[in-house]
Amino acid sequence: MKTEYKSFYDILREYLDLYEGEYEGIVDYGPDIFKLMADILNEKIIGADMRLKIGAALGYFVVPFDIIPEVTAGPNGYIDDIFICIHVIKEIAEEIGYESLEDLWEGEGDLKNVVNECYSKSKEILGDKTALILSYVGFK
Repeated sequence: MKTEYKSFYDILREYLDLYEGEYEGIVDYGPDIFKLMADILNEKIIGADMRLKIGAALGYFVVPFDIIPEVTAGPNGYIDDIFICIHVIKEIAEEIGYESLEDLWEGEGDLKNVVNECYSKSKEILGDKTALILSYVGFK
């Protein structure tokens, strides 16, 4: 009997596709943002420092007990994960431009618009927790 394993992306996609809630507009982008971050690591477009930041953001995404744990908050618990990844994507885009990232983006919509929308909405939702999240990951 052959055991088939699903990737974290596939599991996340299945779980969040079922979500219908107040923050659906942000949470739906979670799997594609996660995949973009992982795919950037396979490219030679960034340096070692940025690779470390991506690793930290992806680690934050998969750790079960972060600032807003998915265990207690359900799909809304991914808002802080998305925020930290978007924070890093914005830094990468400042360095190399969105054009270099567009080829890797498999999500719906223009990447720059998605990043700006998710960043502003997640910051609004998280409020004063943004500094705590950045500090938790070691970005502040």
